[in-house]
Amino acid sequence: ALETLKMFEKKDSRVKSAAATNLSFLYYLGNELEQATNYADLAVNSDRYNPAALTNKGNTVFANGDCEKAAEFYKEALRNDSLCTEALYNLGLTYKKLNRIEEALDCFLKLHAILPNSAQVLYQLASIYQIMEDPNQAIEWLLQLISVVPTDPHVLSKLGNLYDTEGDKSQAFHYYCESYRYFPSNIEVIEWLGAYYID
Repeated sequence: ALETLKMFEKKDSRVKSAAATNLSFLYYLGNELEQATNYADLAVNSDRYNPAALTNKGNTVFANGDCEKAAEFYKEALRNDSLCTEALYNLGLTYKKLNRIEEALDCFLKLHAILPNSAQVLYQLASIYQIMEDPNQAIEWLLQLISVVPTDPHVLSKLGNLYDTEGDKSQAFHYYCESYRYFPSNIEVIEWLGAYYID
């Protein structure tokens, strides 16, 4: 893939931007941040209105620890294409990392309107409501999530934990049992079930 994309580097700016965007992404996946940054810069310089290039640039900046600057690149990508879901998702994660929870929530609610069955978006919404100490909303989003991915043991144990915190032992037991059924090696789930049986 790298060899093929490098052949397009010498073409006109739009083709060069697309090739550099893909090269940046491949290097980013390979955890070669310096190369990813170089190609992200090339992609953005070749076509400043390419939302994927701006998102990649934001990713490289984020990986280097500058969350505020990363957010600026994601916002610029969204100004160029308001339906760029990658930029919106990454902006939500960036706001979450910066502890700007209301803004993160806004991003993920917008994403949910675009991608109503995205497991990642549903999980982030539940996580944010948990941070906001609203367990009922967190439970609602996790219930939606298990309708999309019914066999995820991590989500099932999270639901068990939230019901346990809310004092609903029977629902907690149900979800912990389901989690154990799909992944019987989770020590925390085993401990909870053991304590439940002792009680």
